[in-house]
Amino acid sequence: TGIILCEDLGDLLLHNAVTKESWSEEDIVSVYGQAVEMLAQMQVDGGRDFKQGWCWDSGRYDRTIMLDRESGYFSRACCRELLGLNIPDGLHEEFILLADLASSAPAGFFLHRDFQSRNIMVYKKQLRVIDFQGGRLGPLGYDLASLLNDPYVSLADPIKDRLIVRYLQALSNYMDVDGSLFMESYYWLSLQRNLQIIGAFSYLSNIKGKKFFRGFLQPAVLLLDKLLAKPLGGRFPVLRVLADSLPEKVAQAIS
Repeated sequence: TGIILCEDLGDLLLHNAVTKESWSEEDIVSVYGQAVEMLAQMQVDGGRDFKQGWCWDSGRYDRTIMLDRESGYFSRACCRELLGLNIPDGLHEEFILLADLASSAPAGFFLHRDFQSRNIMVYKKQLRVIDFQGGRLGPLGYDLASLLNDPYVSLADPIKDRLIVRYLQALSNYMDVDGSLFMESYYWLSLQRNLQIIGAFSYLSNIKGKKFFRGFLQPAVLLLDKLLAKPLGGRFPVLRVLADSLPEKVAQAIS
């Protein structure tokens, strides 16, 4: 029809609300619960009859994006440009393995690709999603990983666990869900997303001079180390050794 509908959402980001208003665990679970329920509906309903031609970049999150703009971004922006490191032998092969594992998940759902606390606004006690210009088709676990492993907020593990349960309950309203298969896929996608975050924050702070992002690099590299300490992380020994050294190296680089 040529009509564009706009809504004034105020200026309260979820990030600011949760970090400045001394929310209890129940407060966080309540509000983030709204977010994961909204996400489940958006992913399933938004994926139906999705027109990839509307996408500004590419129509699908796939293995090529993982290797170039996530693990590759991590290698370039963090390891080489920020830290001045030589890329360890075998790291690229592990990134290929990770991309193969992550891209095995069904990818016919709507993917926001930056679903985190600074792209969700709180307006009249309801949540609104912004910055969806990177939307495309992709797997379910990626956006959930973006929200729950968000270095801007650093949610506690018990809260993450409760929100995953709530997300899967919401998702079951729209489709059949195999929880164990989902959780394995969620792990691979969490690693992919974390590598993308570290690459982006390294580039934005080091090359673009945006000092705001420096404060969140350390939480991001600590999370990478934590993720790789999980049993499935044993498939990436080279990355694991590198991740162990990153907190100290990043601290020196940004000091």
